[in-house]
This record gives sequence, structure tokens and C-alpha cells, in this order.
Amino acid sequence: MKDFIRKDLLFSLCGLNCGLCPMKLDKYCPGCGGGEGNQSCKIAKCSLQHGGLEYCSRCQDFPCEKYEGVDEYDSFITHQNRMKDLEKIKEIGIVAYQAEQKEKIKILKFLLENFNDGRKKTFFCLTVNLLELSDLKIILEEIKADKERVGASLKEKSAHVARLFQDIAKQNRITLKLKKKPKKDCI
Repeated sequence: MKDFIRKDLLFSLCGLNCGLCPMKLDKYCPGCGGGEGNQSCKIAKCSLQHGGLEYCSRCQDFPCEKYEGVDEYDSFITHQNRMKDLEKIKEIGIVAYQAEQKEKIKILKFLLENFNDGRKKTFFCLTVNLLELSDLKIILEEIKADKERVGASLKEKSAHVARLFQDIAKQNRITLKLKKKPKKDCI
């Protein structure tokens, strides 16, 4: 959007984790405020009207009507933690949040480089986005210590790692699946 430029291109104005997004990883999206971006984004327009706020959570009107049902459905990236993550920034500060996100990005890159069998990119993006950093680290240690699967095929390793993440997600009552908006029936 013209005149909409942000410093933080890893975490969007509205709470999406751009650094963990499959579209950004494939260089299809520069992130909001990173150049072309989403030309019709109503939240970017709102930010400009409120003095160019870097994060909606810094607005005195946050959360406003634009955030009603925001976590209900996903797009190509999960929307499930948007409000939680915006609140987390307010709680721990942007510097601490960015440090955590950078660690998550490293974990995501490791998973994609070593365990993506060609079918797990969205799954790993979703997993790293939704699970807490401490849970991700637990699974990473388990993966690195697993000597049994050294000679296994990439497909076997990928399935095993996905099961480990599914198990810890289940313990935390997290579903590692994008929540798509139901299609309306055509008459």
C-alpha cells in the first residue's frame, strides 16, 4: 500500500507471524509494509489514519471491531494466535517477542531443510506458529537425540517428526490443521 512502510516485516501490524508464513518463505509476499503488500488491507489503512502505528495492540482503540472473530478461520497462514500474540507483545515487549520469533524461524528452517518430504511445509509453518517455543525445543532435542532413525528415509523421518509434534499439540489441546472457512452451498 502506498505510504505504508513498517520496520518489522516478521510480525504484521494485525498479529500474523510473517516470518513463519509459507507465502513469505516462498517470496510471494514481502509482508505488510514491505513494499507492494496487500493493497486493500483495511488494517493498514487504519494504521495510517492513527499515525502509522507499528502494531494494532499499541492503538488506544485495540481491540476494535476489525478484530471480531479474527482468530476463527485461517487463510494460507494460521490466524489462531493473532490476539494472543498481540497481547504477548504488550506483556513481554517487542524486543523479547522478536527474539522468540527469530528462534522459531531458525527452528522452522531446520525442520524444512531436514524433514520436509515435499508435503510438510504448511504443517511445519503451522506447528512452529502455534506451539510454544519451549515445546518446540523439547521436540528438537528429542529429534536430535534419536539415533534410531539415522538411516531412515526422508518420508519416514518426516512422518515421525510430524507425529511427535501432533502428540505435544494434542497434550496442549492444539489442532495442527488450518481452520478453513466453510464454503457456502451453491443453489
